[in-house]
Amino acid sequence: MTPRTGSDPALAAVTVAVVAKECLPGRVKTRLTPALTPEGAARVAAASLADTLATVGALPAARRLLFFDGEVLPEGAAGFDVLHQPGGGLDERLGFLFDAVDGPLLLVGMDTPQCGPADLAPVFDDPSRDGWFGPAEDGGFWSLALREPSGDLLRGVPMSRDDTGAVQLARLTDAGLDVGILAPLLDVDTVSDAERVAALVPDSRFARALHAERALAHTEGSLR
Repeated sequence: MTPRTGSDPALAAVTVAVVAKECLPGRVKTRLTPALTPEGAARVAAASLADTLATVGALPAARRLLFFDGEVLPEGAAGFDVLHQPGGGLDERLGFLFDAVDGPLLLVGMDTPQCGPADLAPVFDDPSRDGWFGPAEDGGFWSLALREPSGDLLRGVPMSRDDTGAVQLARLTDAGLDVGILAPLLDVDTVSDAERVAALVPDSRFARALHAERALAHTEGSLR
């Protein structure tokens, strides 16, 4: 399935935002170490983000936004507006984003490089729905869309826990929203996660980067 296009005003109004941080060694994908070096983990994270930006670039969105924590913009950011993340916890930062954007907003994380346009097609196929929720296998969520975004629907949700997704979804449904459910995806946190995701998208930037870093780590280990 691919997102439909056309003259639907609700469809044309969608802003797609990617929440991301600069891929610096020691700041991203730290759980991929010590199997990878901090530099290697950062390169894998950068490839994951590049795949995500490419997917968003293929969507029929009115606006593409990089909600960014960092200074040097990543590969693939051309065509994206940039909104820098404020301080505070993740719930506060996401709340800021959902207050800052007027009109329908679709949020996508940077840790699911296997996400393709088909995974997000329901948001565009049914733009009149109040919201869409993309559960992650670890109990979080990889995507969230709201037709009428409001930061109050995210602030106070405990993040990075195995019940984060359940709490966030309950927050939406308790507010009376009609929320559709996207396909669950695996967030890349550990080496095992990375290998599972790479097997799903073997031709992706992410998979190529992971295989290159694993080979480099093996070679360097053999030389010690």
